Amino acid sequence: MNALEGFVLGVVQGLTEFLPVSSSGHLVIVQSLMRVEQEGILFEISVHVATLASVLIFYRSRVAALIRGVLKRNRADLEYVGKLVVATVPAVVLVLIAGDFLDAQFESPSVAGIGLLTTGAILWSTRWTAGTARQPSPTWTAALLIGCAQSIAIAPGISRSGATVAAALALGVSPLVAAEFSFLMSTIAITGAAVRMIPEFGAVVPEMIAPIAFGFVAALVSGVAAIWLFVRLLKSSGFHYFAYYTWPAGALVLIWFGLP
Repeated sequence: MNALEGFVLGVVQGLTEFLPVSSSGHLVIVQSLMRVEQEGILFEISVHVATLASVLIFYRSRVAALIRGVLKRNRADLEYVGKLVVATVPAVVLVLIAGDFLDAQFESPSVAGIGLLTTGAILWSTRWTAGTARQPSPTWTAALLIGCAQSIAIAPGISRSGATVAAALALGVSPLVAAEFSFLMSTIAITGAAVRMIPEFGAVVPEMIAPIAFGFVAALVSGVAAIWLFVRLLKSSGFHYFAYYTWPAGALVLIWFGLP
């Protein structure tokens, strides 16, 4: 991997981690098309940490308020953080049970293509739910169900942000609150994914320093831009328009790589 390839993959990670088009699916596809082979796991860790930083930057005021509230033992803030934790449990359980099977799915671009088609259907469903969702905060049950949606999105091609926001909207959570909950929930998921990769962490070879640096910066900047665009589209009720991208993208991947 060279610096340019690191930059391109960083942009892909930053944009697709938060836009409802599946970062995992796009990375599998782009790496296959570019014939890029990652040397070690450090690059993947670095772009994940960069997208985590994107969320913390965009929602810095909300994160700071939650931290202050938790330290002061504010009930509402403690409950909100508790719901974020509850929403993370289904994905953790699924990874513990079927982690090796899920990892194997990332070797097939065709699986990502099927996932993109599925994501399109999920996004299209928000046409009927976004306009009626009004709840100012998810309930404990809704948090758990949103977490179940996140666990499904571990599969390549299924968008984490798309699945969780669509689930929240279907459960009556208002669009902007759904987005905030989804992205703050992602900080736990992304941190967990990065920590899970640490045992495979190896020594950094000099030729990987530039790709890692370029990939980190690209993922950080594009991640902030993606969150801003995501929230803007939710405000304008244009969330489901991403289906017009994921459907043809998934179909093209299946045509190009063939069915699994």
